[in-house]
Amino acid sequence: MDLRLGGKRAIVTGASRGIGLAVARALAAEGVRIALVARGEAGLKAARDDLAGRGADVLALSADSADDDAVRAAVAQTADEFGGVDILVNAAARPAQASSARPVTDLADDDLRTEMETKVLGYLRFARAVVPHMTPQGWGRIINMSGLNARRTGDTFGSIRNVAVSALTKNLADELGPHGINVTVVHPGLTVTERAPELIASMAAARGISESEARSTLAAGTSLRRLVTAAEVADVVAFLASPRSVAITGDAVAVGGGVPGPIWY
Repeated sequence: MDLRLGGKRAIVTGASRGIGLAVARALAAEGVRIALVARGEAGLKAARDDLAGRGADVLALSADSADDDAVRAAVAQTADEFGGVDILVNAAARPAQASSARPVTDLADDDLRTEMETKVLGYLRFARAVVPHMTPQGWGRIINMSGLNARRTGDTFGSIRNVAVSALTKNLADELGPHGINVTVVHPGLTVTERAPELIASMAAARGISESEARSTLAAGTSLRRLVTAAEVADVVAFLASPRSVAITGDAVAVGGGVPGPIWY
């Protein structure tokens, strides 16, 4: 299927590693011009070199999603360099924290403030900055990377921030739909990224089991009985970023390999 993405212009935040980098690679493979946004200079340079080596038209911009001036500057520079913005993929967030190990009496206000500032408000800032570029052209795609903690307990702040991203997504979708802008939220589960070996090793050590057993335990929590890779998540995002996805907006798309048991409708 031709996704009709050739020549589109995208901003991908959190693009120096993990799912953000995988999304940038997937979009670049479809002919999208990519502005990579992240905080770390070294990671950004490596990501830029990676995409440039694949023949992508790529721009690397250092910006913190918690800084509105930096966000607006990154979006403005992208629009100047590429002549506009068609796609925003919000993937900049702190890794999920396991607050399940802490009772409610130990949950700190500042930890939640950081989660909301970085992820929820960060996503809003980028959306707010790109919409003026998308509205006049009558077309755009905004994809917010959230997570399956929106649908389950066990990580209090993870659930709160991910539910908030879903609420932001739906409000934006209803407002921007008449202008040809689709907005969706994507919920990955535990995904195979650069962090996966560390997480598996930590789980194995905490439970006194082998890393192979830890990996099997995690895989058993999916309908596929294996963990989904960042590249597989990125394939779904690439479709949602394309004109082919016009019928989907305001909804959540789970990309965690399936959760056995519950029926979502």
